[in-house]
Amino acid sequence: MDGTGEAPLHLRAHRLYKNPRSVCTENCKSGFRKSVRKGEPVCCYDCVPCSAGEISNMTDAKSCLTCPQDEWPNERSDRCVPRIISFLSVNEPLGITLVTCSGVFFIMTTIVLGIFTKHRDTPIVKASNRDLSYILLISIMLSFLCTLIFTGKPTALSCLLRQVTFCVIFTVSVSTTLAKNIAVLVAFRATKPESKLRLWPKLLLPKAIILLSCVSQVLICSLWLSQSPPFPDRDTQTEIGKTTLQCNEGSTPAFYTALGYIGVLAVCSFVLAFLIRNLPDQFNEAQHITFSMLVFCSVWVTFIPVYLRTKGKYTVAVEIFAILTSSAGLLACIFIPKCYTIILRPELNIRGKIQVRCSN
Repeated sequence: MDGTGEAPLHLRAHRLYKNPRSVCTENCKSGFRKSVRKGEPVCCYDCVPCSAGEISNMTDAKSCLTCPQDEWPNERSDRCVPRIISFLSVNEPLGITLVTCSGVFFIMTTIVLGIFTKHRDTPIVKASNRDLSYILLISIMLSFLCTLIFTGKPTALSCLLRQVTFCVIFTVSVSTTLAKNIAVLVAFRATKPESKLRLWPKLLLPKAIILLSCVSQVLICSLWLSQSPPFPDRDTQTEIGKTTLQCNEGSTPAFYTALGYIGVLAVCSFVLAFLIRNLPDQFNEAQHITFSMLVFCSVWVTFIPVYLRTKGKYTVAVEIFAILTSSAGLLACIFIPKCYTIILRPELNIRGKIQVRCSN
């Protein structure tokens, strides 16, 4: 500095006349790559961010590097970090809620089964076909329990059991409601002298329908498992930065065939229940079955489009919710009115008040 406080002349000149630059832009930082501008010198380029799933960990990188399948770029896209593992865990709020609901509904069904067993010789229980009611209640209990297979980290065994167990159990439930409707129809028609249904034992035809329906579903599932069984899979495309552990259904047509078979049984049960709902009987169970099948079909018709649009672990949550809702609909619509009469209105549960047509 001179006496005036200014820098010497040669220093000021150095500031004014810096060395010329050989590029048209600043250096590209980590997380970017160089993209040469068309029609301009090589030294002129743009800094382009790395694409999804890629990183650059050096200055002026000519290209980005792709992260391994189980890793994902960090926020700066300058290094790969492990992906977040995602699945429906029983330790998270959603999993806890679904498991709790499953347990509560299971306990409620067990209580209803206990009520029916304790009052098995009363007219209202006999009129609703004791054996078929027991089968339906047990299948509803199992449907609530089968949702537990859907939670937790998918394994080879759980993937094999999930859909097959659900399909077989629901086939038993829906075919039992169909059998109950047929039992009511047989009991009504058999009172006519000219009816050939009088030759059938009271519960042989309904039980044969349940058996035939279940065998058919088992054959569908067996073919499914033999040709293209479900298996554990990793989905790295649906959610950014996450690896979703899920069960691949193997054969999608087989999965929807099994669901469609249950749907056909449900529609048949609904139509038959609707047609016989006004038969002249003081206790006609078809009225309750009609409403229960309406709820059941509504849930599963809604389930399919929601299931297809849902991503990640919420796909499993949607299916569990559909299983719980439809099973709870069967329990509430068919058995809660009977339990109400048995426990709170016992004066109606006597002979003369209920005409028993379908007793054991």
